[in-house]
Amino acid sequence: MPRYAGDADFRHDSTPTTGVLLSNLGTPAAPTSTAVRRYLAEFLWDPRVVDVPRPIWWLVLHGFILRTRPRQSAKAYAKVWTDEGSPLLVNTMRQRDGLASLLDDRVNTPLHIEVGMRYAQPSIASALERLAAANCTRLLVLPLYPQYSATTTASTFDEVNRQLEKRRRVPALHFIDGYHDNPAYIDALAASIREHRAGSGRTARLLLSFHGIPKRYLQNGDPYHCLCHKTARLVAEKLQLGDDDWAIAFQSRLGREEWLRPYTDELLPEWAKSGVTDVDVVCPGFAADCLETLEEVALRYRALFLDSGGSSLTYIPALNDRADHIRCLAAIVERALSAWDPGDLPETEPARTLTRARHLGAQK
Repeated sequence: MPRYAGDADFRHDSTPTTGVLLSNLGTPAAPTSTAVRRYLAEFLWDPRVVDVPRPIWWLVLHGFILRTRPRQSAKAYAKVWTDEGSPLLVNTMRQRDGLASLLDDRVNTPLHIEVGMRYAQPSIASALERLAAANCTRLLVLPLYPQYSATTTASTFDEVNRQLEKRRRVPALHFIDGYHDNPAYIDALAASIREHRAGSGRTARLLLSFHGIPKRYLQNGDPYHCLCHKTARLVAEKLQLGDDDWAIAFQSRLGREEWLRPYTDELLPEWAKSGVTDVDVVCPGFAADCLETLEEVALRYRALFLDSGGSSLTYIPALNDRADHIRCLAAIVERALSAWDPGDLPETEPARTLTRARHLGAQK
């Protein structure tokens, strides 16, 4: 018989608890070519991310991309790396801490919150191991991707399922597949833009830039494109922007096939050449600041816009651990948890359970 994980650690007197898994994409362990190569090899091999026949893609990935891109990406990571480490990991850990602090007095059940990145460390596997050790018999998975996509949200589900397949005790599972039109999320985005503009004292056109995916994925049924457009529209309506005051675009494309349009790095030069002088860019698809926001948008795209004739481009930070963002995530968690009966046990019940289990032949 197969031996599943967790068998040796089970105890009959353990109090059942609820686990929350916060997940984001992931990050290299360091801004070095070696670390980036290791991260990209895992990330880009995921068929959810690159839907190309494996033999062909293996040749492209190992014959070209992993020979050239790690060095370039490592230089980009070095520009935004902090004393605490990767911005994405630092911000996600702060989100976890803020969420735990807020929910501590609001949830009537023992709650454990862990971070598990889809790629690299801390991994989803390690997070689930910690939650299992805390006897989490209920698991809420919250991927920090507001807009569902098979490339991100579904890939997270794949990995959670793959890891749970290894366990004898599988927890009750609730999976959040997105929150692109959640009113609290829209309010937090709008508030962050208002606060930025109140301090800048200038009028600028607003660009909502989302991570791109191949157009082929949309045509094959991925709803991401539509969800991004709805988020952008709701934010514009909340801010009472006119049609000429804002636009949506897609960034971070890879390879030669067509991705979702318009492309951010093509739209910005067009704006500059047409007379648009000032631009604010916000990236609503990123729950936490990372390489794609801090280096690609705030540095590279700013230089691109200025070189094309624009006067200023300002990046409005991701929601990160803003109080209104943490309240939004907490509300999402609370609503999901409300579907479960808290099932609080009297303090004496674990000991009584163990006594009965031993009477029936259990060792612990």
